[in-house]
Amino acid sequence: MIALSRPLSLVRPLLALALAVGAGAVLHAQLEGTDRGVPPIDSSSSLEVSGIAVDVYAANADAARYGGWREAQRKGWRALWQRTHPGTGVPVLSDSALDGVVAGIVVEEEQIGPRRYIARLGVLFDRARAGQILGVAGQAARSAPMLVLPVQWSGGTAQSLELRNPWQEAWARFRTGNSSIDYIRVTGTGVDPLLLNNAQTWRPGRTWWRFLLDGYGAADVLIPQVRLQRLWPGGPVVGWFSAFHGPDRRLIGRFALRVENSDAIPKLLDAGVRRIDALYSEALAMGALAPDPSLVVEEPVDADALGDSLELAPDDGGVVVAGNTPSGTSAVTVQFDTPDVGAVNATEAAIRGIPGVRSAATSSLAIGGISVMRVVFQGDSAALRAAFAARGWQVQGGGDTLRIVRRAAGAPAPGPSNSPRP
Repeated sequence: MIALSRPLSLVRPLLALALAVGAGAVLHAQLEGTDRGVPPIDSSSSLEVSGIAVDVYAANADAARYGGWREAQRKGWRALWQRTHPGTGVPVLSDSALDGVVAGIVVEEEQIGPRRYIARLGVLFDRARAGQILGVAGQAARSAPMLVLPVQWSGGTAQSLELRNPWQEAWARFRTGNSSIDYIRVTGTGVDPLLLNNAQTWRPGRTWWRFLLDGYGAADVLIPQVRLQRLWPGGPVVGWFSAFHGPDRRLIGRFALRVENSDAIPKLLDAGVRRIDALYSEALAMGALAPDPSLVVEEPVDADALGDSLELAPDDGGVVVAGNTPSGTSAVTVQFDTPDVGAVNATEAAIRGIPGVRSAATSSLAIGGISVMRVVFQGDSAALRAAFAARGWQVQGGGDTLRIVRRAAGAPAPGPSNSPRP
């Protein structure tokens, strides 16, 4: 029999302390290390033209390279003009003018000889400056903010942000300026690996998703997935790509790409990212990428609580407004569906017609999705909420953020409920 040198009452607290220290060490070990975290290379709104082939001779290597970049700018401008004005003549810009609208040169591949320069380049055009010449708006219509959670399957193991992996690096390299999707790409450091992982993509519960999306400033989640299949060591590699949307992993599309050896995996994944972005953009144009309404916290109007404080204004055409309207104004963020441009103008006009509305301007436009409007109202948000309901909108949310949806034809207006509120 082994005798204890300390009383049992002291052993238990020491054992609990040891377990707590051990748990803290494990948690610290999960978060530390330098083998995770890939910051996005470029999240600007530059207009990009990629895959420009140049082959230039010159007196020396530097002159050949400089001439190749000049030629890439000219070719890139012609390609960009044809993209925005197909079938029309391309205006000629001098090299000095192109220098003023080009934001950068991306070297995809290059071979430098003593007097020859062969390369495949990309050209980044400043959206504001080039947009003035192209005659297009400086800011393109984009989707609602979408959190990107890339998942890679390789060797039977799934990885997201737990460790640095080629799929995460491919999404970090992707330039989002030409995309109609407003991607939110996380770095993968700090607590990101604990919150955003493959297990989270299979959780249907909305409560935790609401917490995550609110923390990262997103309206919904996109889950691009790749499964890498190596036919034999060092041989061909097949990538099976799938594009999912939302907490329920709704499939948008899938495809397969192949390269001849493992050294070409980065090119395979870069091509996969571009194809998946095209799938998401096509879904957005078709109205199939709208944020999930269940991710919006619903706070129904308490008609019993508002009934005593509402009255009809004498000259408002029958619109119910708050009787005790404060003298100050309040700024309210309103989210609304915008399947097309006409819906934006119609909603703005309808909201501006509400008594007490000082201004209503769309601050974030997402054609085919959910746009955001800033409304300045003479009164509080409860009065504005009641005015929305009286004009045929279903109202969700609370405080300074409201979500309005047109009530379906024939649907009854929400009335008082005797059931207790959750």
